[in-house]
Amino acid sequence: MQELALIQPGRTFDGESLREIERARQRREFESCLAECGPLAYRVAHGVLRNSADAEDTAQEALLRAYQKFHRLQDLTRFRAWLVRITFRLALDRWRSARRRQRRETEWARPELQPPLPTAEEVAVSNAFQARLEQALDELPERLRLVLVLAAIDGYTLEEVAGMLGVPVGTVKSRLFFARKALAEKLR
Repeated sequence: MQELALIQPGRTFDGESLREIERARQRREFESCLAECGPLAYRVAHGVLRNSADAEDTAQEALLRAYQKFHRLQDLTRFRAWLVRITFRLALDRWRSARRRQRRETEWARPELQPPLPTAEEVAVSNAFQARLEQALDELPERLRLVLVLAAIDGYTLEEVAGMLGVPVGTVKSRLFFARKALAEKLR
């Protein structure tokens, strides 16, 4: 539908007026789409979460996100599927978060699931091994030690280590192999 605007004679539209007209048009389009599909967001969220309060919160968040990103939607006939996808993903994220929280709380509440406190003997052995490991790492050539620390201990990917050191990924792989081999020999 074409938007009509009344203009006083001698007055022209500036950029701000045109943006305001466009926002008003988008708001009306969103409201008409929402009138058709609004309850659908709640039904989708409730289907995933099985909890009315969480479903209401998730549906509200989905509608807010849909409103904020409505200008990106190019085909209004896809609004229903778009809203379902947004709602489903938010509901699934909330469900996963609740499950992780519940598992964490359960583990802390049950003492039999807590790891036993280490004995003095285990602490001593651990400290001795730590000292031996640090000594063995110090004995490695720097180019091998650096790759081993970055990749195996700090958890960087091989590509990230190659980028940091300015060497090819194949070189990082071979240095890591030789560093692990040398470290294992020193710890025997």
